[in-house]
Amino acid sequence: MRIGHGYDVHRLVPERELILGGVKIPYALGLLGHSDADVLTHAVMDALLGGAGLWDIGHAFPDTDPAYEGISSLALLEQVLKQLARQGLRVGNVDATVLAQNPKLAPFIPQMRENLARIMGISPDRVNVKATTEEGLGFTGLGEGVAAHAVALLLEQGETTIS
Repeated sequence: MRIGHGYDVHRLVPERELILGGVKIPYALGLLGHSDADVLTHAVMDALLGGAGLWDIGHAFPDTDPAYEGISSLALLEQVLKQLARQGLRVGNVDATVLAQNPKLAPFIPQMRENLARIMGISPDRVNVKATTEEGLGFTGLGEGVAAHAVALLLEQGETTIS
C-alpha cells in the first residue's frame, strides 16, 4: 500500500466557469488557471501522483505547455491513472475536502464522487468528497479562492482487499 496527499488552490475570478470534480457549478465566479482549474480534481491527482512517487501535476502537466490550456481536469486524471497502471498501482480509495465559503456545494457532491470514481475505476463509495467553509477566515473564507485537500490509498494491481 501507498498513501499520497494532494493540495491545490486557485483564485476566484469573473468570466470563468466554476468546475469541481468535473461538475459545472452555477456561480458568478470561476477558478483561474491554465486548465479548467478544477481544484478538487487537481488535489486528487496530486495525491495519486504523490503516493506513486511521481512528482506532482506541475511536472506532469506544466502550465507552460499549450496542450493543457483549458483542458478538462478529468482528462488529466485519466492520464494519471495510466501512469499508475504502468507502475502496477491502482486506487484503493480517495478522501477529499473542498474549502470554499461560497457557493454551497452539498447538492453537487454526489455527481463529483461519481465523476471521480468513474475515471479512477472504483466504486463511488470509495470516493469521499466533503465541503467546508472557513467561517470567513483566510482567502477561502473571504471568497477570494477555493482550495482542496485529498488523501489517496494506492494498492498494487494484484491486491484485492484492504486489510
